[in-house]
Amino acid sequence: MAAESTPAGVVGAVRGENVDKTPTVIVTNKGEQFTSYDVDAFEVPSPREEAWRFTPFRRLRGLHDGTAERTAEAGVTVSDAGDGVTVETVGRDDSRLGDGGVPFDRIAAQAWSSFTAATVVTIGAEVEQREPISVVVTGPGEDQVAYGHLQIRLERFARAVIVLDQQGSGTYAENVEFVVGDGAHLTVVNVHDWADDAVHVAAHHVRVGRDAVIRHFAVSLGGDLVRLSPVVHYDGPGGDAELLGLYFADAGQHLEQRLLVDHAQPHCRSNVVYKGALQGDVGPAQKDASGRRREAHTVWIGDVLIRPEAEGTDTFELNRNLVLTDNARADSVPNLEIETGEIVGAGHASATGRFDDEQLFYLQARGIPEEQARRLVVRGFFGEIIARIAVPELRERLNAAIEAELETAGA
Repeated sequence: MAAESTPAGVVGAVRGENVDKTPTVIVTNKGEQFTSYDVDAFEVPSPREEAWRFTPFRRLRGLHDGTAERTAEAGVTVSDAGDGVTVETVGRDDSRLGDGGVPFDRIAAQAWSSFTAATVVTIGAEVEQREPISVVVTGPGEDQVAYGHLQIRLERFARAVIVLDQQGSGTYAENVEFVVGDGAHLTVVNVHDWADDAVHVAAHHVRVGRDAVIRHFAVSLGGDLVRLSPVVHYDGPGGDAELLGLYFADAGQHLEQRLLVDHAQPHCRSNVVYKGALQGDVGPAQKDASGRRREAHTVWIGDVLIRPEAEGTDTFELNRNLVLTDNARADSVPNLEIETGEIVGAGHASATGRFDDEQLFYLQARGIPEEQARRLVVRGFFGEIIARIAVPELRERLNAAIEAELETAGA
């Protein structure tokens, strides 16, 4: 198990004391965030904190303050993967847990301290898994609370595609670790296809070895509230991480993506592309039975840190949001911290807007009805992400899901 970091409770690296002997911390960079397995080491978060200012606390159902006690278990099913792949159920005393990373916020620490058994999927050294491995996580059920822990391990020079499919009802918080050994290649597609009542908060800990590659797809479609926080760490030169995301928020949904790529090794690469669409409730019933507005809300926070020792880094991040109706809000904040000038390239971009009138005019001028033209624009918007998913059946499923979302909107 990895050791805890110090100091306690805050992002920072330099400690001191005030006149009254209370500790102070000078913040250095976001990569120096505090981590701990102990939930009590974290203060209860508040909306005044940068990491939580967009999250609707009233909808977290107590995951953040310790009142959400475990009442049930989530189901975890792993497909038969064949030779060279092992699937184990272990306790938190297994020494491999934590290799991907340590909890970095209170909910992740609560999930660590509350899970009863972890699932570890290991692809052995030099094993090339030709068929995708399916990992299905089913929520604990309506009005139930569960916590989970999953670790995907690729030993050196292994190759695999993992489809992490999350579905069902209830309240669920988890830590997921992706440990990619030297020279290994992992593609993971995480699909959040939750029922309308589900609340899901997940921390993804990604550890990339020397000359290793990870392609991490995050697809958020269902759920009442989904908050995903991937953190990428490099263990050696030559690591390559690509984070691709797709999300579609309906009225009343809150979909939040917060990621950090921490470049602390030389000659590594990262590429981040997330795209989202939003459609709020524009009809007369703009509030639900509890008086909550039926707004569609997405949040994307992209942090990339290039440390002084990370010479030769090549990185770029992009977020684009397409607002389909009124009563929809997209918050997008790309952040880039560069602590060395010896890099190949670094950049970020963000854009949020409505339909491109010129695109619609072009299609309509060629005899395509407006409704169909709008559908084509949305499909093209997401096409870049979906086309890169290497599982044909999953591509078809996502295209069908987007079509269903557009049917709902009457686009």
